[in-house]
Amino acid sequence: MARLLAEAALALVWLTRLPVGRLLPASPPTLARAAWAFPLVGLAVGLVGAAVLGLASFAGLPGMVAALLAVGAMILATGGLHEDGLADCADGSGGATRERRLEIMRDSRIGSYGVLALVLVTGLRVAAIAALLGDPWLAATALAGLAAASRAGMALGLGLMPPARRDGLGHAAGRPTRGAMLAALVLGAAALLPPALCLPHPAAGWLVPAAAVAAAQFWLARRAMRALGGQTGDVLGAMQQAGEAAGLVAMTALA
Repeated sequence: MARLLAEAALALVWLTRLPVGRLLPASPPTLARAAWAFPLVGLAVGLVGAAVLGLASFAGLPGMVAALLAVGAMILATGGLHEDGLADCADGSGGATRERRLEIMRDSRIGSYGVLALVLVTGLRVAAIAALLGDPWLAATALAGLAAASRAGMALGLGLMPPARRDGLGHAAGRPTRGAMLAALVLGAAALLPPALCLPHPAAGWLVPAAAVAAAQFWLARRAMRALGGQTGDVLGAMQQAGEAAGLVAMTALA
């Protein structure tokens, strides 16, 4: 139990800006060992957003305002880590060679591709959450569930894709075991059950968003393999953002 708690704390330290560093042991585990807990981190971040969404709705704020505040709270909780990865990947797609793409992705400046990607994906997330607010419980559980499920894809990407660089987060993290990836997958899938039960057809309400998350992340992972030769921390962050947005849109179509 102490080992599992240490791994969960490490995942929180790496993937959020929450002040939990004091929970780490003197000799913390590797990030690869903590990959199983990525969906739990997503659930924690999603619950932050869900709490803000509930408070904003209770205050009588319009749906779009409440949704924007909820997404903003999630961004604050993570420090915009995954949004930064999405923007960097989008900018890197403009490079002519693998080396140039990786160089662009390391540049701290943001380009037009990165801005457009952030506007599109964040806009989709906000609009989908606002559309789900006809049923506040569905909106809250969808927000938390998809934040968790999309981070399960990060664990799979870390384990199944080789690192594109010989340094950086994607390389330093190591490769999760099959057991860690399976645990992340189970936790991510389980997180989609509460919103699915709020829909008229729970089986489809689970399967369609899960398939949307998987399809979006597989598409992005395949592009990264072709363009970069593997994953980086930015690629994993972009996979999370794409998966969450796709899942929310799918959930909206079913509501």
